Amino acid sequence: MIELRDVAYAYPDTDHYVLDGVDLTVARGEVVGVIGASGVGKTTLAKIIAGFIPNVEGGTLDGSVAVDDVPISSLPLAEAVAQVGLVIQNPFNQISGAKFSVREEIVFGLENTGVPRDEMITRVTDVAALLRIDHLLDRSPYALSGGQMQLVAIASVIVMGTPVLVMDEPTSQLDPGGSRMVFDVISALTDAGTSVLIFEHKVELLREHADRIAVLAEGRIIHEGTPRAVLTDDRLESWSVGSTRYTRAARAARGAGIVHPDAALPVSLSDSTEYFTTQRTGR
Repeated sequence: MIELRDVAYAYPDTDHYVLDGVDLTVARGEVVGVIGASGVGKTTLAKIIAGFIPNVEGGTLDGSVAVDDVPISSLPLAEAVAQVGLVIQNPFNQISGAKFSVREEIVFGLENTGVPRDEMITRVTDVAALLRIDHLLDRSPYALSGGQMQLVAIASVIVMGTPVLVMDEPTSQLDPGGSRMVFDVISALTDAGTSVLIFEHKVELLREHADRIAVLAEGRIIHEGTPRAVLTDDRLESWSVGSTRYTRAARAARGAGIVHPDAALPVSLSDSTEYFTTQRTGR
């Protein structure tokens, strides 16, 4: 379980707190999506939960961050990464640069933690099949497309088997099919007990796969709830988070009296199909 209490953070050489009073809990096996405007501090929050802040980047961190009651911010980074796997937004920065093949890249973290060879082989084979990159194992990590490289970066984190995954825009380089596959993998991991905190702009996928969604604005979690309730909240625009095209279309139809005014607004295509099929007024 992830538990953040009154977390505040200022980068080195500044007294400005990027985050100020963040409270958030993620239960075991739960997927929580975090949305917010660009520059609001989502990546900073991801690095805090994973222990990279303040271990790597320094600065002033207040409040408490715990995983299964273990205070992450007080652990050495080598111990923190055994608890929390971090997938960063740019896969080009996650590739180590120390290995010559995708297979070696994925196994790199396992080698550093002393996992037995037979187990390493099994884990790499399984995660490569899961993400459908087994045909890339003997390729150079730098001879891949952006989307393929992102899948390798995700594989190198998932293979570690950490109880918590923090994913910062993990599908930024992927097409719709690849994005859905990654979210299906996330669902399989949570079914096995992994807790996942995901920062993602593709809110239709969050609607389908997240248990809850939290809105990060003004330096804190300003609102949270079920995906459909949060993603159709009228206040999203004021928090600089846009609604989906399906929600906007439904609001327009509601304003024109085409659909019933009290029906729950849609977020995704499947929501929208049901909405316009069942909620028409007959006008």
